Amino acid sequence: MSGGKPRDKAAVMNWIRRNSPTREELLASRFIRPFAHRVAHSHLWRFTRTSVPRGTALGLFVGIFFLLPGVQILGVALLALPFRANIPIGAAMTFLSNPATTPFIIAASVWLGDSMFGLHANVATFSIMLDKGASVGEWTRWVVSDAAPALIAGLFVISLVSAIVGYLLATVFWDNWIRLRWRRKLRRSRDRRLEASTSDTPAG
Repeated sequence: MSGGKPRDKAAVMNWIRRNSPTREELLASRFIRPFAHRVAHSHLWRFTRTSVPRGTALGLFVGIFFLLPGVQILGVALLALPFRANIPIGAAMTFLSNPATTPFIIAASVWLGDSMFGLHANVATFSIMLDKGASVGEWTRWVVSDAAPALIAGLFVISLVSAIVGYLLATVFWDNWIRLRWRRKLRRSRDRRLEASTSDTPAG
C-alpha cells in the first residue's frame, strides 16, 4: 500500500467522499434526529490520524455484523462518539456490505460458525435457497431455525477480523497520504523559490 500511486490514493478518497453522508444529510434523517446532539460533535467529522482508522474499523465491523442498511449507518453514528471515530469514513465503509456481497458474507459466516464453534447449521440449504430465489419468509425461517447461532458467531469473527485489518490498512494509507501531501507542498515551495531566484537573476 505504501507504494500506491497518487491517482490510486485520490480515487480512494473520491470514493469515500461519494459514499459518505454530509453532516446535514445525516442529521436530517428521522432515525438520527433524536441523537443529533451526539452526532453533531465537530471532532467526529474531522479527518485525523486517529479518527480515520477508527472510523474504518467501526464501519467495517458494524457494516458486516449488522447487514441492514439503515441499522448500519445509525450504528456507526451512535458508536462514533465513544470510539472517537470519523463518521463519514465509518458510513462509507458500511457500503462494502451490499446486496452483491451480502450472500457471500452470510455463507462464509455460517461455514465459519460451523467450523470454528462446532455448530450445526445446514450450509447446503443456503446454496439451495439462494439458487431457487427463496422468499423473505423462507430466509427468516431458515435463520431462526438452525442457522442463527452459526451465522451470528461467524459474522462476529469476520467483522472483528475485517475491523482489525481495516484499521491497520487505514493507518498505513493515512500516513502515506499525509506524506504525499507534504511532498507536494515541499515541491511546490521549492519550485516557487526556484522561479523567484531565476526571475531575480539579472540577464546576461
